[in-house]
Amino acid sequence: METTAPEGCPHGEEQTRTRNTSCMNAIDSTPGSSALSGTALVNFIAGIAATGGLLFGYDTGIISAALLQITREFSLGTMGQQIVTSAIIAGAFVGCISAAPLSDWKGRRRMIILAAAIFLTGTAIAALAHSVVVLTLARFILGLAVGASSQIVPIYIAEVAPSSRRGRLVVLFQLAVVSGVFISFIAGYLLRNHSWRVMFGLGAVPALFLLFGMVFLPNSPRWVAMKGDIHGAREILRKVRSTRQAAERELAEIIDAHDVQAPWSELRKPWVRPALIASVGVGLLCQLTGINAVLYYAPTIFAGVGFGENSALLTSVAIGVAMIIATVFGSWAVDVIGRRKLMLCMIPGAGISLALLAGILTLNSNPSGAAGWVMIAAVVGYAIFNVGSLSVAVWLVGAEVYPLSCRGKGMSLVAASHWGADLVISLTTLSFVEAMGAAGAFWLFAAINIAAFFFVLRYVPETRGRSLEEIEASLRNGTFAP
Repeated sequence: METTAPEGCPHGEEQTRTRNTSCMNAIDSTPGSSALSGTALVNFIAGIAATGGLLFGYDTGIISAALLQITREFSLGTMGQQIVTSAIIAGAFVGCISAAPLSDWKGRRRMIILAAAIFLTGTAIAALAHSVVVLTLARFILGLAVGASSQIVPIYIAEVAPSSRRGRLVVLFQLAVVSGVFISFIAGYLLRNHSWRVMFGLGAVPALFLLFGMVFLPNSPRWVAMKGDIHGAREILRKVRSTRQAAERELAEIIDAHDVQAPWSELRKPWVRPALIASVGVGLLCQLTGINAVLYYAPTIFAGVGFGENSALLTSVAIGVAMIIATVFGSWAVDVIGRRKLMLCMIPGAGISLALLAGILTLNSNPSGAAGWVMIAAVVGYAIFNVGSLSVAVWLVGAEVYPLSCRGKGMSLVAASHWGADLVISLTTLSFVEAMGAAGAFWLFAAINIAAFFFVLRYVPETRGRSLEEIEASLRNGTFAP
């Protein structure tokens, strides 16, 4: 990266960290902008960008209710249901990998705008589909946008946000995701007597909001600096920080890191490997612990064990409420309690909830009365503990732990591991339930939750309150791992 002295400091052929530090001390006496303007702008940026998460959640969650109608209309068997459901996941896998080089080349902001346009295209095709093939293609297109959003939006927010508030602002993306899922459950229940096409078509509203909203937002200051435009990075930082001093101090940290865009091979280097293990592991476990199996197939599974269709859809609404509550709590806790501690406290609760659920189904494959209510409580408890830990942390950890030079590519691997695991889960859940019973599926997910606890304990460090440049320094000096 080309290094340029902060404004007001002497320029020269060689610029050292000592020079940067002395310049920052001189600049600290410069009056800055009001705290309100910087904070408000960052909140506004994060809120608009997080609409990508709302689309992510709505388009992946709406299939839960729509699948009941689609199955009847197109006479789908188990494999057909799984293919229609998982097409969006296959698209997300392709989308997150493709977005990495594009976001490094054209910038995070431009790629979010492109993702919004793809959301609109996929929504229109899905709403008008008159065959399973066209519907599957539409959901694959939607998946491209979902995957791109999951890779780009958390990075964009993390690179704009100050370190003291980065956790809750990045988790705003996950809050938008679960809000989108919840809205999809509400829409599915309210529109249960209407066409599934209307359910899909409603996704156009947030897509338009994201498309037009992103046009007015700035680029990521770190991406701009990585491209060599130090002056442009300074101007953006001055707008999104509470004081000019804070902006210049952060710019000096970015300059001192001397990051330039690195090839994919950078991720294979030993010093980057701890970040790769921690982030990809959380990305995999977020799915392998079973959360999307519950989201996608809860109505189908509950209807299959004796609940009526309307009751099954209402159970999904309860799960959606639980997810929002858990994410709101998690968005506070990641910056107060910490990312690592939050996961270690809550993951065991998810395992216990699933074990309780599996135990009930083992004793009675068609529970009713009190056992039925305990089963619903166990599912809701699982949603709270899992979403409030792994689902809250997955995009945050991935956006934080990589060096700037390969952050986009590293985050794409996190997203790819997340969507790859999700694809496996969505393609096999109903088949596994048919072969082994719902109890067997939930026993397996309970065991994976316990394994997730020990993974976090061993490999995931605490990043609360640390700047992105400090986290990168810990990778370089070997102090990253817990």
